[in-house]
Amino acid sequence: MSIDVTGPMNERYGEILTERALGLIETLHRAYDARRLELLERRRQRVAEIAAGASLGFLAETKDVRDDPEWRVAPAAPGLVDRRVEITGPTDRKMTINALNSGAKVWLADQEDANTPTWENVVGGQLNLLDAITRQIDFSTDAKSYALKPDDELATIVVRPRGWHLPEKHILVDGQRTSGSLVDFALYFAACAQLQLDRGQGPYFYLPKMESHLEARLWNDVFVTAQEALGIPRGTIRATVLIETYPAAFEMEEILYELREHSAGLNAGRWDYMFSVIKTHRTRGTDFQLPDRNSVTMTVPFMRAYTELLVRTCHKRGAHAIGGMAAFIPSKDPAVNEQAFAKVEADKTREAGDGFDGSWVAHPGMVETCRKVFDGVLGSEPNQLGKLREDVSVTAEQLLDVASTPGEVTEAGLRSNVSVAIQYLAAWLNGTGAVGIFNLMEDAATAEISRSQIWQWRQNQVVLDTGATVTTDLVEQIATEEIAKLGDPAPYAPARTLFLEVALSDTYTDFLTLPAYERFE
Repeated sequence: MSIDVTGPMNERYGEILTERALGLIETLHRAYDARRLELLERRRQRVAEIAAGASLGFLAETKDVRDDPEWRVAPAAPGLVDRRVEITGPTDRKMTINALNSGAKVWLADQEDANTPTWENVVGGQLNLLDAITRQIDFSTDAKSYALKPDDELATIVVRPRGWHLPEKHILVDGQRTSGSLVDFALYFAACAQLQLDRGQGPYFYLPKMESHLEARLWNDVFVTAQEALGIPRGTIRATVLIETYPAAFEMEEILYELREHSAGLNAGRWDYMFSVIKTHRTRGTDFQLPDRNSVTMTVPFMRAYTELLVRTCHKRGAHAIGGMAAFIPSKDPAVNEQAFAKVEADKTREAGDGFDGSWVAHPGMVETCRKVFDGVLGSEPNQLGKLREDVSVTAEQLLDVASTPGEVTEAGLRSNVSVAIQYLAAWLNGTGAVGIFNLMEDAATAEISRSQIWQWRQNQVVLDTGATVTTDLVEQIATEEIAKLGDPAPYAPARTLFLEVALSDTYTDFLTLPAYERFE
């Protein structure tokens, strides 16, 4: 093999970085990395076309796929029939146990937005997954010990690898960096696919950040190759795709079609979707300008169109539709909790009423609230696949109607974006990708929407509610003021530098995690 592991081989890493796993990484890299890079270039070309005046829309060349009434995705796999509550979180040891024990039906084991991809997190997270599946995992602090509940009470594991755009610099093939997506997928698949089959489930994945059905086709080809290479029956893999980019919203049906033998449904990813709205149309002035991020609810016209279309598309093809994140973290303040739980209940009630088959929470304390709502709608049924939503007919114009979003850009919203993003990035650069800030569990999507809004507001010379214009000087001043509220500014200095770099540069950075990744070994 011409594959090199440049990261340290810490204790037990050999259980993950096996010859079998590295061989699979090499096979997938040689077969698919050039195509991956071509698809990333295609993303850049599409943005350039939109900047020149083109518009997103449903594809003429795939109309036959959308019009064909016959095709369906594969039947739901064991452990994925009932998905009424899903919990998300990184693959550190404590979270692994708490998520599996949470009472949720599914755990999104996150190696993407809730994970800083340090070498220790990339490999250590895989070890934690392996130990969980073999029931060898435990965790103790001075105050408490953690262990798994009986098997029939545990959530189903669904792993989210990194997106197509992220590299892995600690594993090289012919001296080239490998794909973070393929590394995360291959390490888990090589170590755990057969073990999961032996336990009556299978290797299941959440696929993030895709922008087209061609990227879904690439994943499907990867799945076929991996299953053949390791002797796993074809169709064993199941994948749920996050519809969290603007272009993907116009290709939902085609994405399901490309993955149909491996598909487990689609998910509505709110914050990344907003981030993508800005990124895709960043040079188009105020037509795609969003107000304060907390005022962009799921009921505004363009977000409503997106979620309605997602449920209709999924159920038309026999796929699960999974709703968005309830990021609230229960606090010690009863008044805060009462208000937050009411908002979460209302949000989940809307989703369940719309036909979603389940929804996400970020904290075990929110599982019961979400489950009660879906229990009330589902009753004894495991899902709502029979609710076809034939009443829904969403146009491209409705998906593109960002201009009808109510709300304004305020100094409070600007300050919130600056503070939350810098606090998050400070934790990310220190190896923690899921961070509790202001009673919400934040991940990389939060920092992305925050810095993208500021970039957009500055480019458009937006005037705040105070009468001030969003300028470089104002953002830098607010960054200094908000950091001062946090105490000692020293721990936040690297995060401040990175944040201002991606928020204020004239050249837009596609993903802030790319320059951030280069800041640690």
